[in-house]
Amino acid sequence: MDTITLTAASDNFVQTVQEKSRSDLSRCWHCLCCSGGCPFAKDMDFLPNVIIRMVQMGLKEKVLTSSAIWLCVGCNTCSMECPNAVDMAAMMDTLRRMAIEEKMKIAEPGVLSFHQKVIDSISRNGRTHKLEIMMRYKLSEKDFFSDMDLGLRMLSRRKLDLMPSKVKNKQQIQALFELAKDLS
Repeated sequence: MDTITLTAASDNFVQTVQEKSRSDLSRCWHCLCCSGGCPFAKDMDFLPNVIIRMVQMGLKEKVLTSSAIWLCVGCNTCSMECPNAVDMAAMMDTLRRMAIEEKMKIAEPGVLSFHQKVIDSISRNGRTHKLEIMMRYKLSEKDFFSDMDLGLRMLSRRKLDLMPSKVKNKQQIQALFELAKDLS
């Protein structure tokens, strides 16, 4: 875990995060329920409750360049554990979007790359095609052989389809993507 040093604080950072995530961070007691329930907390540079405190303190750059916001998988365990119903998962998602919008250095670029491959697959096929996602991700990361044995086992057990399955009305999926683009 890194040490937090107060230098320069962003005055309206907490208000912006609260508005975009629709979550009242002042309700947080820092009881550690979110951090205790998070299955990925041990891999994060800052625990989820520390991220909330840093947002409250206006440490925008420190938060938006942390790996914690990228290691969060949005499982909502933290939000379910919170006795005050702070929507931690929505806040983490908001922080990821803000980091991208403000062109901050992404602490976990592989995670962002993987997310983009999943979204691209849904946009193309109307749903995820795991083999395509895996192959495109491996190509983009230039990591061709690190877990090839796992991929071959998944193929042999028919866990990966060679061809993507199609949705009946792909235009509806495209309309959702257009709506999301218009709203952002």
